[in-house]
Amino acid sequence: MKKIFPSAAAALEGVVQDGQLIAVGGFGLCGIPEALIDALRDSGVKNLTAISNNAGVDSFGLGKLLETRQIRKMIASYVGENKEFERQYLAGELELEFTPQGTLAEKLRAGGAGIAAFFTKTGVGTLVAEGKETREFEGETYVMERSLLPEVSLVKADIADTSGNLRFRYTARNFNPAVAMAGKVCIVEVEKIVPLGQLHPDDIHLPGIYVHRLVLNTQPEKRIEKRTVTVKAGV
Repeated sequence: MKKIFPSAAAALEGVVQDGQLIAVGGFGLCGIPEALIDALRDSGVKNLTAISNNAGVDSFGLGKLLETRQIRKMIASYVGENKEFERQYLAGELELEFTPQGTLAEKLRAGGAGIAAFFTKTGVGTLVAEGKETREFEGETYVMERSLLPEVSLVKADIADTSGNLRFRYTARNFNPAVAMAGKVCIVEVEKIVPLGQLHPDDIHLPGIYVHRLVLNTQPEKRIEKRTVTVKAGV
């Protein structure tokens, strides 16, 4: 099965549609699939429900899809770096499902593992638990969370081989493996593609069985979300 596509647009062709549930890897701006997000914006698909830990920043990452009004609903755990997100949400133009960060990661992991739901103490007695089933285990109350099964997952990895086996780079690993496993179709953007067999089995973070399409992006911007500089005396 050929997995390598010549461009991000080609990799999305025939897969993305209006109204889909789409998961996007990354944490803040670290490890986001920049080229695939741009291609998704350029595809013109709309009314998307996007699963991502963050919502990008203004004019970058998922912030680009918010500017073009292609996202109808966000399922996320932190959205505080995006003024357009704030504007749309407060104006009632954007739906939001806040999910605790660990719960969000587990909802994706469970989806990829074929687990329909799980119980957690996180969120019990708060707005997070409203409308959800609760149950007691050994005297403690737990809330039931349904797993997430996105129709399409967009993922960023450092290196892939031609069969789609992936290696991530440092903290850019973050949500990406769980997002990849959960998606019915997983499209991965990588900075380097090597021949099959060049990656040592112990160096593979995610097996290619989860990966359907690959696209090469050798020069992502990798924008820093916030940079704090200490001013030194006399400089």
